[in-house]
Amino acid sequence: MTVQEQTTARCPECAADVTFTETPRLSELVECGECQVELEVVTVQPVTLAPAPEVEEDWGE
Repeated sequence: MTVQEQTTARCPECAADVTFTETPRLSELVECGECQVELEVVTVQPVTLAPAPEVEEDWGE
């Protein structure tokens, strides 16, 4: 049986550790377990998180 390595990154909003059980992917969206803010993986080596961009409405412009 092999032990799967976990990756952690720090939430930029509340400084809590966000744990990944699988290898994080660039632009992946995750939620902080402490403050529930939606985060985006902006780098993978090392894993860095940033607040996810807000979804804006497209008015056909």
